[in-house]
Amino acid sequence: MLQVLNHNELTFSCVHAFLFPNLLFSEFIAEDGNEKFWDFVDTVKELTVYKNGESVRSYYNLVIKKAGQFLTALQVNLLKFALSLRSYSPAVHASQQIGSDESPPEACLAFVSVHGQHGCSTKDLKKLLKAAAGRPKPYLYKNEHRYPGLNKTDVPVVILYAEIGTKKFGSFHKVLAEKAAEGKLIYVLRHFVAEPRPQKMLLSGYGVELAIKSTEYKAVDDTQVKVNTDEDDIDEVQGFFFGKLKNSHPDLQEQLEELRKHLLESTNDMAPLKVWELQDLSFQAAARIMSVPTFDALKLMRDLSQNFPSKARSLTRVSVNQEMRREIEENQKVGCQKEQFVPKTVHFILDTIRGEAKILEGLHNLGIKEENLSKLLRLPMNPVEENYALDIRHPAITWINDIETDSMYRSWPSGVQELLRATFPGVIRQIRRNFFNLVLLLDPVQEESIELVKLAELFYKHKIPLRIGFVFVVNTDDEVDGSTDAGVAFFRLLNYIADEYDLSQALMSMVSMYNKVEIGEALSVDTVSAYLKKKFPKASAARIFGEDSEYDDKRKAGAVFYKKSGLGPLPLALFNGVPLNAEEMDPDELETVILQRIMDTTNFFQRAVYMGQLTEGTDVVDHLMDQANMVPRINPLILRTDRTYLDLTASPVVDDWDDATMFSYLDSKDKTAVIAKRMNYFTKNDEDGINGVTVWIVGDFEKASGRRLLLNALKHLRASAGVRVGVIDNPSGGVPSEDSTVLYRAVWAALLTQKNKAAVEFVQKILKEETVQLLQQGTKMKNLLVKGMNADAFEKKFNTMEVDFIRSQQLFCRDVLKLHTGQRAVVSNGRILGPFEDEEEFNVEDFHLLEKITLSTTAEKVKARIKQMGIKGKASDLVMKVDALLAAAPKGEGRRDFRFVKDEHSVLHFAPREDEVFYDVVAIVDPVTRDAQKMSPLLIVLSQVVNVKLQVFMNCRAKLSDMPLKSFYRFVLESDVSFLANETVSAGPVAHFLELPDSPLLTLNMITPESWMVEAVRSPYDLDNIHLQEMKGVVTAEYELEHLLLEGHCFDLSTGQPPRGLQFTLGMSQDPLMQDTIVMANLGYFQLKANPGAWILKLREGRSEDIYQILAHDGTDSPSDSPADTGDVKVVLNSFHSKIIKVRVSVYFNQAYVTRMVLCSIAGGGSSSEDGEKNREDVLNIFSVASGHLYERFLRIMMLSVLQHTKTPVKFWFLKNYLSPSFKESIPYMAEAYGFQYELVQYKWPRWLHQQTEKQRIIWGYKILFLDVLFPLAVDKIIFVDADQIVRADLKELRDLNLEGAPYGYTPFCDSRKEMEGYRFWKTGYWASHLGNRRYHISALYVVDLKKFRKIAAGDRLRGQYQALSQDPNSLSNLDQDLPNNMIHQVAIKSLPQEWLWCETWCDNASKTTAKTIDLCNNPKTKEPKLSAAVRIVPEWVEYDNKIKQLLRDVQDERDEL
Repeated sequence: MLQVLNHNELTFSCVHAFLFPNLLFSEFIAEDGNEKFWDFVDTVKELTVYKNGESVRSYYNLVIKKAGQFLTALQVNLLKFALSLRSYSPAVHASQQIGSDESPPEACLAFVSVHGQHGCSTKDLKKLLKAAAGRPKPYLYKNEHRYPGLNKTDVPVVILYAEIGTKKFGSFHKVLAEKAAEGKLIYVLRHFVAEPRPQKMLLSGYGVELAIKSTEYKAVDDTQVKVNTDEDDIDEVQGFFFGKLKNSHPDLQEQLEELRKHLLESTNDMAPLKVWELQDLSFQAAARIMSVPTFDALKLMRDLSQNFPSKARSLTRVSVNQEMRREIEENQKVGCQKEQFVPKTVHFILDTIRGEAKILEGLHNLGIKEENLSKLLRLPMNPVEENYALDIRHPAITWINDIETDSMYRSWPSGVQELLRATFPGVIRQIRRNFFNLVLLLDPVQEESIELVKLAELFYKHKIPLRIGFVFVVNTDDEVDGSTDAGVAFFRLLNYIADEYDLSQALMSMVSMYNKVEIGEALSVDTVSAYLKKKFPKASAARIFGEDSEYDDKRKAGAVFYKKSGLGPLPLALFNGVPLNAEEMDPDELETVILQRIMDTTNFFQRAVYMGQLTEGTDVVDHLMDQANMVPRINPLILRTDRTYLDLTASPVVDDWDDATMFSYLDSKDKTAVIAKRMNYFTKNDEDGINGVTVWIVGDFEKASGRRLLLNALKHLRASAGVRVGVIDNPSGGVPSEDSTVLYRAVWAALLTQKNKAAVEFVQKILKEETVQLLQQGTKMKNLLVKGMNADAFEKKFNTMEVDFIRSQQLFCRDVLKLHTGQRAVVSNGRILGPFEDEEEFNVEDFHLLEKITLSTTAEKVKARIKQMGIKGKASDLVMKVDALLAAAPKGEGRRDFRFVKDEHSVLHFAPREDEVFYDVVAIVDPVTRDAQKMSPLLIVLSQVVNVKLQVFMNCRAKLSDMPLKSFYRFVLESDVSFLANETVSAGPVAHFLELPDSPLLTLNMITPESWMVEAVRSPYDLDNIHLQEMKGVVTAEYELEHLLLEGHCFDLSTGQPPRGLQFTLGMSQDPLMQDTIVMANLGYFQLKANPGAWILKLREGRSEDIYQILAHDGTDSPSDSPADTGDVKVVLNSFHSKIIKVRVSVYFNQAYVTRMVLCSIAGGGSSSEDGEKNREDVLNIFSVASGHLYERFLRIMMLSVLQHTKTPVKFWFLKNYLSPSFKESIPYMAEAYGFQYELVQYKWPRWLHQQTEKQRIIWGYKILFLDVLFPLAVDKIIFVDADQIVRADLKELRDLNLEGAPYGYTPFCDSRKEMEGYRFWKTGYWASHLGNRRYHISALYVVDLKKFRKIAAGDRLRGQYQALSQDPNSLSNLDQDLPNNMIHQVAIKSLPQEWLWCETWCDNASKTTAKTIDLCNNPKTKEPKLSAAVRIVPEWVEYDNKIKQLLRDVQDERDEL
């Protein structure tokens, strides 16, 4: 009987996700902001009381309803989708793990941790808080749930571990929230379930493939699998349910069976196609898809692509419309053919559409629809620069040297093409161009200037290609001269030396003068005068230092440049205009920093030369100064990359701010909307132009600092036509009164009643300090009015104005801007700058810079687009709101505007629902590719989750010569959580394969996200050899997500290269060494297995830690510039997204010998004393791989043969990735019975390494590509033995064999069986010429000296060569064998004695008697099946097989008894 159904399931063992929907909901809402998170928490704080009385479905709907108070309808759909994906389960589990790591008190349903001490009830809090100050504060990770109280740092931190919604949580939350709001403590919430149920939930967002295997060599086990068959198999075929039909029509039994057979035969037509039938399959599939109604087209594409091997024959009969063919070809000519579907995880896509939702809904709420919305979305946004630069072409800079013109550099080449010439890593190119420019801003009298001047001289003397300039900031008072001020004397003397001699002499003189200054003392007038007298005895000190000195040129220029630059305290350095930070200015670090900057900038110039942007005729400094990062002034507050924006997209329910009580109940978005609607502005003139920048000035205008801020803004307004200024009062103290708001009420009255020009003049007048004094002395406001004002209107408004609206503004400052009363801030197009420190000034130049940055980021483009839209009236408001929305959005890849030449015959069109937010989706796909298998179900689910305007272009390929798809595929994805009939939640989605043909041999592959490591945990079937003809019942398999990957790249800062062989460990606070690995030379890559939680990454104890230190890291959860006291790096895994970190290290001692010794020291393996103990143990380490029941049967026999011939303890290492559940279940029993150790190892194929798609080739890759990282670093030597091998000697002898300096030893292929000569491919062609007099080696048995292998970076070399060769599908046909033989000249192979491997295919019978191992090689001549060959060739094989079978029977009997 034909089996028509099998299914596969993936199970997640770590989180019983759905049991706590309120925790998952809270994580989803938290991504919309901390305020919303806590509002939701308050709403559901004791919701679990309903849990017991409701069905799971009712409780789910209740929590959805609660979440809907904070989410739009679109966001609720995305929430449901996120729940179906279990997207937030890792975040909840990570929090649970952190709580478990705290060692929670026993019998506590919730507990608090106060600086390391725990309490189970609110009564414990007082005692814990009392002594908290004496204990260190806990570490807080990024994105913690921190209650929005007053921002104080000198108060205790209380972490609550609890389950939201429980009664215990409610009691803790009430107390902690009150205290946090009062500023008495910092309250942090972490999810913690005291008694979690060990229930597993099924995941989605992955693919399952059944690939058709070659049956050239039979590799199927003949052992029968015992399964429970279900007679009531699903009998649906092509939509007909034959069970129901037969019950309904018992008189038509025979005819129905005939129909069923006919449908199955037509479905399972697997006969190979002729070459001419293959050519048009892509177009024929597209034609079939385009021929059905649009709503069925995606389902048909899914069906055709996912079941292509059985559908291909029917497609050959489809005729292709020539108009469709021409249309596809025309569209491909304009670029569609080049588009590739980049596989992204569903979790990434969810994040993308969620991020888009905020922008789409925001624009929709602002009244921008369809075409205009699309145009605004596609505006090119300038990225926020990380390193802003000042223009160094300033006359205040005195350049000591010029690389391009000075004679000392004359011998250097001057062509910019020299940058592209190859050099050794770390070598600084000497080219006669001013590529690298260092400007030092110094006060000559400061002690810190001394070391910097000496360093500059060092660079100059060693002819580093660095142009060096100085800006001396000295006293600018005309009354001060060199006879009384050391700085002025120093400056004038340098000018004298430069004028009379040259600039290089001036630099040497600086150093000489500073050498006379004792440590701890400052430069004095006497030191400068003495130097002049000694070195230049004929010079007149009075003429140089005196009142009428001729050498005072540019003295004021330096101070002016420094002041206008906005830079911080002296001394300072600019590298190519970019300021160095305080840590980089440390004289001990500055040399390394400058050299590193030179290396980094070289890469920038190389790109510019390569792209043709920098040519021989280009002035290099002009090119630098024309870059987008150039600014007129440096203000870190304005230029910082982490920017906070107001949400200005809401429409206020009420727009009344005169009722402060009502205003206080509004949420942040509505408060902001009211302020924006009621705001009035100062503008330059009364014309109804569009302002690109809207600035709100926030402050207390009864204070001088608030008045100065508004005055500076109005001064800037007069100089700029594109700005408008609004004013928000934030009065000090309590509730505002008429007395505490006099000036602001006058400002507001002027704004409401006067024309712009008069209002600006009047406000500028009353903000001046002399006017404030007059008011304080009793002068009436009406006496201060200026010409052109409407006095009656002003007086009426001023005298009748209530202060309640000012209280509303004060609440807005507190609740939205997070300001204390009286604090100042500036809001520019929704971007919040502040709060300012009491003494911090924001002057006119800062407002100029703010306008420039605001316009250049997004505002200029938004303004131009809104102007084109022709919106009247509130256009400036719209620019402000749209700019705030777009600028706040995360900067991803640029948007593309796809336009098809024609779209009638080759593009599917799906219209969106009207008057709703919709996503504009364009899909470009060849319907018979792997991409189509995944894309079609993804688009179907996406259209269920959100409103889409979808276009799908059939990007067909012509003249196919091979079957485009050789596998059946299912993508597991659901749009919402599903429930069972009894109102309980279903276990989750599974992959169903129905109506599969029974003839082909199939192998199962899991296609999972990059960061997942999965393993098969339950299935009695041979998942590597699924032959439905021979199987009864439903074929099932269950996989488990075992680990999430932590990946990273590591580089040595001093060389810019990966620190090859550096060793990392990963663990948790309770167990710091759980995983270890080494850094590859390939991209500095490393990977470690982990699970959701907080992890600690550190350098391995021993040589790695002795030689290197971690200097910086990105993508981690530790501050990037401080890897903690011990050099530990904290990493939190809390999502299904790939976690990729970057670590930068440096050697401790900056000495050449350290660099030379690094490879010798750290690449050779384990280094701790514990490792040394392990290395001394006499253990035989045997590595093998197997996939499928037959090879696992061979593997057990190989293991038994190894054990029978040695007395040395044996440890087997198996590649876990492809072992069957049954093997993993039986191996512990076998280990106990035969007394060996074993360990399962795994490694995820790195994403950057060319991926193999065929399972057999992937396994071959694992045999050779990852030997340096698969095993713990303590393992010194390992022997690989093929699964289908029988050992007849003690492998200890092979382990102890002298490899004569080679990292591994292989056995050469036999030459003795002469009748196989025609099959020895290595004796002719490429291999004969490549190998020369060397022999071609077989990969069935080899021994690896892992210490040597790692020391010479053999793994890195093999991976590098593999990456180069594997791009050609015709190379490396026997990957595991061809690669080491191809690399024989770079990575030496020790040829093992021939008796170590005998194989009947290549070796004659005479040599069999001395064979130490026998390998069951495939015979290309006879193609004899493995099983029959084993019985015939190896007499002892049957005995070994029977022993294993008996052991497995005993194990099964034992289980049955239990």
